[in-house]
This record gives sequence, structure tokens and C-alpha cells, in this order.
Amino acid sequence: MSTRRIPFQSLVPHDDADDVRRAIDRVVASGWFVLGPEVESFEREFAAAAGATHAIGVGNGTDALALTLRALDVGPGDEVITTPLSAAFTALAVTMLGARPVFADVDPERLTLDPAAVDAAVTPRTRAIVPVHLYGQPADMTAIATVAARHRVPVVEDCCQAHLATCGGRPVGTLGVAGAFSFYPTKNLGALGDGGAVVTNDASLADRIRRLRNGGQSARYQHTEAGVNSRLDEIQAAVLRARLPRLHAWTARRRHLAALYRAALDANPSAIPVPEQDAGHVYHLFVVRSTARRELQSALAGAGIETLIHYPVALSRQPAFAAFQPAACPAAEFACSEVLSLPLNPALDDADVDAIATAIPRDLTCVH
Repeated sequence: MSTRRIPFQSLVPHDDADDVRRAIDRVVASGWFVLGPEVESFEREFAAAAGATHAIGVGNGTDALALTLRALDVGPGDEVITTPLSAAFTALAVTMLGARPVFADVDPERLTLDPAAVDAAVTPRTRAIVPVHLYGQPADMTAIATVAARHRVPVVEDCCQAHLATCGGRPVGTLGVAGAFSFYPTKNLGALGDGGAVVTNDASLADRIRRLRNGGQSARYQHTEAGVNSRLDEIQAAVLRARLPRLHAWTARRRHLAALYRAALDANPSAIPVPEQDAGHVYHLFVVRSTARRELQSALAGAGIETLIHYPVALSRQPAFAAFQPAACPAAEFACSEVLSLPLNPALDDADVDAIATAIPRDLTCVH
């Protein structure tokens, strides 16, 4: 059993603390806080890390999705197909444009968007498909891209949980027309506040998103279209620049810890890890499924181990989207009753993983 409390995550800077402090001090001393050299440098560096030609820094991951869809001319009356198993912000980005989110069910093993369900959900109003690379595992982009090409619909990837992930060896965010990233503090690459970016290889799409994020300005005080105010600020960009060089090592650490979990939980029916379907998984979260989730979470809490549920309610059953009359998504809705996220972050010790696995009883049964 665990002899000390193991929090789900710590957001206090660790090995990067000195670099983060120097980055903040550099911006404060410069006196330039919005759309300056730090953002421009981070955009170049993140585009290179993501394997893309362009990166555009924006206010958050939700705006990254919404601005990309808007740049593709998605608007009122249009439909966007996406997954019901994600943070609500994926679908909220669609509603921000006056469009309708259409939830297609997930693959019951991979838990990402089911290509066959996407195919069945396409209508004449479909204007985009937004797969989510959930928990750090890429969606089946080969099959989704095939469906999208057949219907001539663009794919916008939600990469908010998948920094540096690959699908079949190719970087996520470059498999569709664009990819949206979040730098919320809990992400694999996190800022000290909100932040986001769009990556794309399409120069004209990048130019329009860059214009839209800054009030639709093509030049100072020249507003060619009605844009928004969604700009990654200089301090967050500087923090992200300080952390980006560590991301490969942090990702390797996450994969190592995930492998330890899988070995330790082998054949334990009380906590079955969501299968790794692609070696490009970056383990933003380590998620298990349990038919006795409440009892499992209680047992771990009793051992001083904090866990979270991502996500307890499918978007197809959220009141916020009821007006869109979503179809039932049984695989996603069932998964929401079983999934549980165990602690996983680069600062976690190998011994912590062993303690967590040891604290999971093998004979849990649901008492409901």
C-alpha cells in the first residue's frame, strides 16, 4: 500500500523552474507583452516540433478549433462531426460558430472516433470532421481520412491532449488540414495559464487564422473581416519556449511510466488499461476501465492516491447539447461509466506506479 499521498498531478515547475523564471523575467524586462518576438519565436519552434510548416498562437485550445473551423467557412446551419468522448470544449468550439455538433460514436476499444460511425453521420450539411486524439492516443486517422476524402470534407484534428503524438509514424496535426493544440497547464506541454495554437501546412489557411485571431486585421487598423481577440501572450509564449526543449524527454518518461503500469496491472480484472493502438501514443493520461469504478476510486483514495474521471458524462448526454438532439452513442456512454485516470506525469517516481498498482485490489466487485 502507498505510504504517502500521491496527488493526481503537480503543476508547480520542477526541473524547468529556473528556465521558466528566466523566461518570465526576460519578457517583463522587454516591456512587450502581446504578439511580439516571443510569440513569433515560439510559433517557429512549435511548428518545427509538430512537423508542420506553420503554427499560429491563439488564446486557448477552444479558440484554436473555432478559428480553424471559421477559416474553413463553417458557420450557422452547418454540421461538424466529432466525438462524444472528449472535454466539452471540442463541441463548444463548433457551437461558437452557430454550427451543429454531430456526435458519432467511438470505437469501443480505442475510445476515439469510430470511422464507420463518422461515415454514417455525414449529411449534405456536413462541413468538417473533428477527431480527438484522446488521452494522447491518436484516432484512426487513416480510416477517418479515407471517409473524409470520399465525402470531400476537411478534417481538423483536436490535438489538445496529444503534443508530439504520431499516427502511423506521422505527426498528429499534419494528417488533416490543420491541428488544434492547447497549452492549458495540465497538458503535456503546458503554460502557466491559457494558451493554444493551430498548426497547418496550408499557407493561405494559416494567414487567415492569423488575421482572424487579431480582430481580422490585415494591417494595423485595417480590418478586412470581423475577427476576434484571441492572442497568445508573450509571457506564456516565453514559458512554452522554455519548456518545449524538454518535451521529448517528458514524453519518453510518460511512455516509460505507462509501460510500468501495463506490466503491473497485467491480468488484474479490477483495472484494465485502455489498449495502446498506436506506438505514437504520448500518454497525456493513463486511463483504466473498471466495472467497479466507484469501489476502485474509493480504494485508491483510502491509500492516499488521487484519481480523476475523464469523462463522467458523454457529450451526447450533456444538457448543453440537448437542443441539437444528438443520437445515442452507446460505446461512449458505456465507457463514461467505467473510465478512471490514474496519476501519470513526468515527476512521478517508478516506485509510485508500483505503489498505485499494489493498492488496486484484484477482487473488486460492483455493489450497486
